[in-house]
Amino acid sequence: MREALWDALKTVNDPELHRDLVSLGMIERAEVEGGVAHVKVNLTTPACPLKGKIEGDVRAAVLAVPGIEDVNVTFGAMVRPPAQPALPGVKHVILVGSGKGGVGKSSVAVNLAASLAVEGARVGLMDADVYGPSVAHMLGQGGARITANAERKMLPIEAHGIRFISMANLSPAGQALVWRGPMLHSAIQQFLKDAAWGELDYLIVDLPPGTGDVQLSLTQTVQVTGAVLVTTPQDVALIDAARALDMFRKASVPVLGVVENMSYFVAPDTGLTYDIFGRGGSRKLGGLPLLGEVPLDVEVRQDADLGIPAVLSHPDSPAAQAMRQVARNLAGRVSVQTLSSLPEQLPVV
Repeated sequence: MREALWDALKTVNDPELHRDLVSLGMIERAEVEGGVAHVKVNLTTPACPLKGKIEGDVRAAVLAVPGIEDVNVTFGAMVRPPAQPALPGVKHVILVGSGKGGVGKSSVAVNLAASLAVEGARVGLMDADVYGPSVAHMLGQGGARITANAERKMLPIEAHGIRFISMANLSPAGQALVWRGPMLHSAIQQFLKDAAWGELDYLIVDLPPGTGDVQLSLTQTVQVTGAVLVTTPQDVALIDAARALDMFRKASVPVLGVVENMSYFVAPDTGLTYDIFGRGGSRKLGGLPLLGEVPLDVEVRQDADLGIPAVLSHPDSPAAQAMRQVARNLAGRVSVQTLSSLPEQLPVV
């Protein structure tokens, strides 16, 4: 019966990867005890957006095996690194860019990192906006100072389950950094390679606006899994987002999708929806996958000022729910991107 059980599991495909769970090495345990099948599935990310469908498909396939009366499906997760991992201990580097300021890029980056951490992933957040660092404030650690370990490696600060580094924690508050390109390049190198990030599934990088020195330094320094574009729906934001898209493509960085931030506003007193900046404009960006539409929500701004990501402070709000789904969709895209760099046949666990 064990062989029949494994044969049944070979008929169940991962909905995003389009290969069966057995050949993908996602089945950790499959055995039958007293007419009950026990199956453990190791997802490719703790933030798998289609976990429910996988469970339903496994149950249906296993219950079709003669002699099996019930099935107990449990889940684990193991984020697989690409063929060439980004950094020692860091599986995936994901850039969050916008092409222009004012679209809520840093807010999206912080809430993406927090969402992935809530799902159970090991997450780091690097604030690469050296001239205008805001991540530390958004995580409630604006006054913290970065220290070093015995190996003289920078120790990321930990907040809300996220390890992060920001220039705000290295320079005096309010002091402007008047740096040329080579100094920016040196700072990015230090953030990436002279920091004790430890074991991370995802390192989210909050980019500065534009397509300048920092973006170039990052793409030349580290193997990037992919990028996320953040935009608002109106044309003036999309024009610059298109430039950022062109930059990533020229740098051979896969663009995993777009987040339409401030996509709409729901009036709290009437429940009416207003498209303040238009809506759906992100679909004009070269056919990129839409990771999600995040509504304009005053609580997101308030939470950022208080130093608590909205997905933690107001998890049931429409904006937080949208951001959580964006994170799941992004994790799924990373898994698909990773599969393309792995061997066709993976070992069965």
